Amino acid sequence: MAGLSWSPLARPPAALAWGAALVWAGALLALGAQLDGYSQWQHPIGLPGASGLPGAWLFNAMVFVLPGLSMALLANGLRNRLPGDAGAWARQGCNLALLSALAFTAQGLAPLDLDELDAGASRWHAVLWTCWWIAFAAALLALSVARLSVARQGLRRAGLAIAAVLLLAVLGADLIGVAPAQRVATLAWFAWMAWLTRILVRLPRT
Repeated sequence: MAGLSWSPLARPPAALAWGAALVWAGALLALGAQLDGYSQWQHPIGLPGASGLPGAWLFNAMVFVLPGLSMALLANGLRNRLPGDAGAWARQGCNLALLSALAFTAQGLAPLDLDELDAGASRWHAVLWTCWWIAFAAALLALSVARLSVARQGLRRAGLAIAAVLLLAVLGADLIGVAPAQRVATLAWFAWMAWLTRILVRLPRT
């Protein structure tokens, strides 16, 4: 990923993360409501996008692909904006943030299978979900210890706060339920990317 430079964003806006979050939440609520019996508190995010369901392609595009690509664009823009002396941790952190966004996007291209929710094609969706949150967690860690003196305190505060939310969502899924945990973790991702952008765009470029 070291050679990626396709992002056209010279100064990535934090609003891009909030916009992606609004598209994600709005589509999840509006399109999810079209599926009879679908509950935001009981069912996985990707269920209305399962293969064969009416409107599945639109759900996957609006809930996974469009927000995911927006976040990938943002992550790559941030990496390209890092100062020359940012160090390996900062660059790898942005690489991992990009990887996380691509894994999120890919969930829309590997929908669940209603006939085999725990096997078959559904496993690919589950694998991509796992890749998404692991890359997200690793990016949190890398950027929290990055050698960015001006931004270090803000990055650590944000990293610790979001890491606590992610830990609660992923490891505490048995307590709060898998469905709420997925939604909390995803919202934490959007919030962290917005905060990360706000901090990194202020760094002087050397």
